[in-house]
Amino acid sequence: MSAATKASVTTQVYEVYIRATPEAIWDAITSPEWTVKYGYQGAVDYELRPGGAYRAHSTPDMRKFGLPEVVVDGVVEQADPPKKLVHTYRFLFSDQNKAEGFTRVTWEIEKVAAGFSRLTVTHELEGAPIMAGMVASKFSEQGAGGWAWILSDLKTLLETGKSM
Repeated sequence: MSAATKASVTTQVYEVYIRATPEAIWDAITSPEWTVKYGYQGAVDYELRPGGAYRAHSTPDMRKFGLPEVVVDGVVEQADPPKKLVHTYRFLFSDQNKAEGFTRVTWEIEKVAAGFSRLTVTHELEGAPIMAGMVASKFSEQGAGGWAWILSDLKTLLETGKSM
């Protein structure tokens, strides 16, 4: 397998334990009232049914840098509250991002012992090497952070009431 092929066949899996109920985690993922409080702080819209639309909106600060109103779009493939959400995912930041097309994100929430829930996010990134690099990026002051940072901030918010 060539290096180019390896880069195009990518699945990233992130797992975090959060002291919260599956219902609270589901709401934090799917409700714009919550998503504006953590991570990149953009509101999301989910039509929580197979075939429903998914959109992540930019913040006013993001738009000052030239990003569009909708920065990520996709289609809901499965919605089983509060256990599982599957949707496609496409960056709309640039023509290059759009050209990579849609990837797939699966959110799985499972209640575990001692008041914790396990949140597993699987992002299938086949054919999207630019996106794969962006969502795996390390946190920086320039706006990068990827899934690890988003999930860390989500956990902090749900457990303390404050984001990072």
